[in-house]
Amino acid sequence: MPDPHPGAVGAPASAGEDPSMASAGLPLQAAPTAAEAQAPPDDAGTPERKLRLWPAIAIVLIQWVVYSTKGFLPPGTTIQMAAIMWTPMLVGVAIVVWWLAASRAPWRERGLGLFAWLAAGAITVPFYHPSFRAIGTLIYAVPVVATTWVAWLLVSGSMRWPSRRAGLALVFLLTWGYFALLRFDGIDGSMQVKLSYRGTPTGEDKFLAEFRDRDAVASAESHAAQATLALGPGDWPCFRGPYRDSRLPGVSVRTDWSEEKPPRRLWRHRVGPGWSSFAVVGNRAFTQEQRGQSEVVICYDVGSGSPIWVHGDNERFEETIGGPGPRATPTFHEGRLYTQGAKGRLNCLDATSGEVIWSRDLVADSGAAVPNWGFSSSPLVARGLLSVFAGGPDGKSVMAYDAQTGEPAWSSGEAQLSYCSLQLSTLAGVEQLLLTSEKGATAFDPQTGNVLWQHEWPLTGGMARVTQPAVIGDSDILIGTFFGLGLRRVHVEQTGDGWRTDSLWTTKAIKPYFSDFVIHDGHIYGFDSAIFMCVRLEDGKPKWRTRGYGSGQVLLLPDQNLLLVLSEQGEVALLRASPSGHEELCKFQAIEGKTWNHPVLSRGKLLVRNGEEAACYELAEGESAAPEI
Repeated sequence: MPDPHPGAVGAPASAGEDPSMASAGLPLQAAPTAAEAQAPPDDAGTPERKLRLWPAIAIVLIQWVVYSTKGFLPPGTTIQMAAIMWTPMLVGVAIVVWWLAASRAPWRERGLGLFAWLAAGAITVPFYHPSFRAIGTLIYAVPVVATTWVAWLLVSGSMRWPSRRAGLALVFLLTWGYFALLRFDGIDGSMQVKLSYRGTPTGEDKFLAEFRDRDAVASAESHAAQATLALGPGDWPCFRGPYRDSRLPGVSVRTDWSEEKPPRRLWRHRVGPGWSSFAVVGNRAFTQEQRGQSEVVICYDVGSGSPIWVHGDNERFEETIGGPGPRATPTFHEGRLYTQGAKGRLNCLDATSGEVIWSRDLVADSGAAVPNWGFSSSPLVARGLLSVFAGGPDGKSVMAYDAQTGEPAWSSGEAQLSYCSLQLSTLAGVEQLLLTSEKGATAFDPQTGNVLWQHEWPLTGGMARVTQPAVIGDSDILIGTFFGLGLRRVHVEQTGDGWRTDSLWTTKAIKPYFSDFVIHDGHIYGFDSAIFMCVRLEDGKPKWRTRGYGSGQVLLLPDQNLLLVLSEQGEVALLRASPSGHEELCKFQAIEGKTWNHPVLSRGKLLVRNGEEAACYELAEGESAAPEI
């Protein structure tokens, strides 16, 4: 009878079976096919295993979801900053861990793949544009290289490892290398990055190509201006206006900016980069710009935009986020112009001619290092002394000089981190210089520098305050702080043995970063990063909020209950200053480009600028007598 158990002892060996194994009574195993015999074994001698790609795909998808939604995260907070800065770093680490520990690639390929990734980066990154290398490598190159890494492995699944390995090395080299073509042109207030191809001209390049011809044809009328300058009604002598509070009473403007009747443009042209605003006296507007390797103070004719004089110092400051140029606004006082450069050059110039009267080096005088974003304190003149924030050690936080001679008068304070300007205010009937810094708020005696009081609200991690303090009546101030800390109202009073400060409330409804705010009829109007809002002064409760102006700046026209907003996109809008809701009356595009500079309104003329353009428009409907300064 036939054996019912094929393969049992004594059964004939079938084709492809080993007769010796069968005869020995051992289990039979099919011989490898020709294709299997040719397949290269992995490092352990076993056939290749299919890559485990799903963890890498999940990592990449999570990365791009975070990137696409970062604009909707709470602006100006550590959450948004972490999403921008930490996500790519974590993604890079996660991809490497997956590749080495969980990809199932042969061990030889894991080592060679990681080496190719690092080697391609090491070869190409030194060729990156300097502006891109520091931040762009992390924010852009690492996430894109990680994405193309996973994408190549996904589409090359049918290839053998020698071909996949060569292709992966080529993908790394091309992807890393692509970013050598780019230039980093800074970020806006919402942390959105602007990239350009490195061969395209910057705004500064375009300006430098044309400014020499324009400067050479300054109008004869400008040069024939009055020999001496004196402050008069309607002038704007310093940062944020006569009282450094962006509040301009006694002025009314036209509010029908229809397409048929837009504000009349007097002039508009390119300027050198910088975040300085204007000081305006009579027909002269003073500001600061960067012109190649020269940091300049320039005087423009208000009516024509033609330059009257230019003073330059061989200084250049530049950083990746804000770009090149000076930060502070000139100050006019008794025929002189006081300026501070981004590297600490203090100048006293003749306002009529631009000739140097005296000059100081703030770094040498205070021992301070140049701040990350440059010296930004606009000079203040009070009681015959010029004072600025320096941030030096050993009691040299604030430096004061004789305004006439430039000789040091006093130094005081311990704060070392601030981008604020000193502000002359009166609290409890006593005149004092206010400063906000990483320590909180400090008040100094203008003549001696003695610290009158300090309200502690410390910052950590190298953070510095940027917005100006706001004075409420005769006894309270507001301190603004970004990155989720908010706004605080502080009561200040003089006691028998000194001064006392008490926190009345702190709100996170509004968190001012570098956009200053104004106060009108019991309400605060200002920016919470890219959100413009109204907050109740009594308790810090929000009334309304809106988007559409980016991280701009605001100017109050109290006689008309109006807010003039200069948006981050260079638009000028008039809003109703009312707690009942956001009401935009009119708007027009004044200049192009990222605009962080404060607007100026002097004698009915609106002057606006950014790092690329400046312009002047007629806004006046009629002016009453401006307050005496």
